[in-house]
Order: sequence, then C-alpha cells, then structure tokens
Amino acid sequence: MPKILILRFSSIGDIVLTTPVIRCIKQQVAGVEVHFCTKKAFQSILAHNPYVDKVHVLGEKLGDLVQELKAENFDYVVDLHNNLRTRIIKARLGKPNRSFNKLNYEKWLMVNFKRNRLPDVHIVQRYLDAAAALGVKDDGEDLDYFIPAQDEVDVHTLPAGFQDGYVAFAIGAQHYTKRLPTQRIIELCERLQQPVILLGGKEDAAAGEEIAAHFLTSSNKQQTITYNACGKYNLNGSASLVRQATKVVSHDTGLMHIAAAFRKDIISVWGNTIPEFGMYPFRTKYKVLEVQGLSCRPCSKIGYNKCPKGHFKCMRDISFDNLEMT
Repeated sequence: MPKILILRFSSIGDIVLTTPVIRCIKQQVAGVEVHFCTKKAFQSILAHNPYVDKVHVLGEKLGDLVQELKAENFDYVVDLHNNLRTRIIKARLGKPNRSFNKLNYEKWLMVNFKRNRLPDVHIVQRYLDAAAALGVKDDGEDLDYFIPAQDEVDVHTLPAGFQDGYVAFAIGAQHYTKRLPTQRIIELCERLQQPVILLGGKEDAAAGEEIAAHFLTSSNKQQTITYNACGKYNLNGSASLVRQATKVVSHDTGLMHIAAAFRKDIISVWGNTIPEFGMYPFRTKYKVLEVQGLSCRPCSKIGYNKCPKGHFKCMRDISFDNLEMT
C-alpha cells in the first residue's frame, strides 16, 4: 500500500485550498494511505476529512515531528507549503518529493515594480501540479470542507430575524490592510438590505459589537439588522453558518474559501492584496470589490498592520454601488 505525506502547516484558507489534492490522491492512487502534516491550530480542518487517514501535528520541536514521520516510512512527499521547515523535513526523510511553485519572484515583481508576470492559474492548480508525478489529475470538483454533526448550528437557535435567511459577513482578516475599516463595513451592510450575521474570531468581537450597536440605534429606512457572532462559535460553527447563508461577504481570508467549498455566491473584498495572486474564490460564483489602478497596490503579498502610505485608499475608496453578481 503506497503511503503519501502532504505538508501544509498553515493557515485556514491555504489548508482548505489543498483539499482537492487530498481528494484526488485518495481517489486516483490505488490503495493509497494519505497523511497530512499541519499545525495543531488547524488540525480540526482535517480531522473529519474522509480522504485523510492520519494527521500529524507540528509541535514545538521540529526534530520530534521528523522522527514521527520517519517511522511512517512514506513513499512520497507532496510539499504544499515549500518553506524552510518543510525543506528540512524532506531532506531528513530522504523520500521522493515535489513542492508547489510559490511564484515568489513573480509576486516580488508585482509588489515592487507592478510588473504582472503572474500566470492566470488558481493556486489549487499549482497545488495539483505538485502531485502530478503520482498520476493525479484535476477531477473538476470543488473544495472540501467537512463539518462534524456536533458543530452544526441549528438556525432556530439564532435570533428570530435571522431564522428565515441571512447574509454571512466575515469581517475579520489576519492583517489590517486586508480588512475594511469598521465604518465601511457598516456602509456595506446597509447596502445588502438583508439580515447580516457578522463572523470572525474573538479578536473581531469588539468591531462586531460596534457594527451591531450602530444598527440598534440607527433609524435608517432599510432597517438592516445584524447579529454579532464573532467569537461565539468555533471554526466549524462559523463554517456551518456560512453553509446556511443565502450569500457570503468576505475579505481575502479563510472563510471566503470555506464559502467556496459550499458553492456560495461570494462578494469578495480585496485591499492591499489582489486576486491575481491566484487565491480568488474557487469554482463558485463571486464578485470582486476592489480599487483598480492604485499605483501602490499591491503593497504586499500578505499584508501589514497599517497602510504603508497612510491613506488606505485600497479599502477606503472601494465602491459599493453595484453588488449584483455578474
């Protein structure tokens, strides 16, 4: 029985984007046993994936992980992270392997000189290319996300105004420059003209409260109502709320990719990063909100804790005039 190891340590969205590789290897390689190595914080994303036979967790000591992986005697390693630690693991395992192309040079050209040499290829396809030597091909299917029954959210436990349908708005993001300012989130919620559930982690709860409080005291004619669910559910619970939403609004973040796994219509909001990096919603209907033509954009392939130029036009100047799907 062949045994394959997939490496991807972080983060939520990146791991969700690896799920077609997991599925295709499991379904297309005869008798294969698929193992996945990630950080403990992201173990839950893979714990209920039926195509993963075993999850290995990166702890404090890389050497301990290497010894654990050596004992498995893998036949092949598919590196979907391609950083220093995964290179060390591959070298110490001494097994045939392949890494995905991170396009670091092309991204550097785009960030620093605004020269677009990026291929028009989604990152999922680059992940799949890393498994091509195994005979794996794109099956044309979607991303996967599996929610255990105990984490499913019963909509009847939500406030009354949200039990007959709502928009899920993932207001968080890892970096400040990938998030709309709170006042702009309020403006966008007003345009949606539907009940809105605000999703995010505990770190987003204060912003969620500010947004919800605005609509409690507002006399706007559209009567937008919001429910601040930030920090009230674990990741799977938030995913359940995304799955049951009529539409999803999200920054360039993990819940956007979870929404794509459930084939949701997505309004995708982009600040300092750009869809051309290849991480736009995969195989689902979406609309991009962004400010095109800014000479400073993209300013990073990841993000910053403040706008390097001080004006934050990439988020402050986004138009919300047309939110219809095309």
